Formats: sequence, structure tokens, C-alpha cells
Amino acid sequence: MTEQTTLRTKTVYRERASEAVYAFGLFGAWYYYITTATSFWIGALGILKGFLWPAFLVYEAMRALGL
Repeated sequence: MTEQTTLRTKTVYRERASEAVYAFGLFGAWYYYITTATSFWIGALGILKGFLWPAFLVYEAMRALGL
């Protein structure tokens, strides 16, 4: 009689904290832009701004640091 051995693989999920920070920033920006919008199109523009604010933040930080 032979014994069969089964190998199990362990999956480790490692999420980055930066994803959560980005998500909080995104939702916060959306909330701010939508609640302060005076018309539908300004609110729609606010949703777009919510996606783009990190790029401007990094650009201004690098400019301030002289990079």
C-alpha cells in the first residue's frame, strides 16, 4: 500500500496601506466636490478632479522639494 501525500499551497494576501489611503482620499475628495457643487456639471467635474488630485499633489510636492 502506498500513501499519497497532498501538498497544500498557502496564499498570502498582502495589501498595501497606500491603497487604503488613496481610497479615503478619493472618497473624501468626491464628497467635498459633490457637496459644494452648484450644478450637475460642476459635480461631474468634481468626480474627475477626485481622480486627478493625487497627481497634482505629487507634482507640487516634488516642485517644492526641488526635484
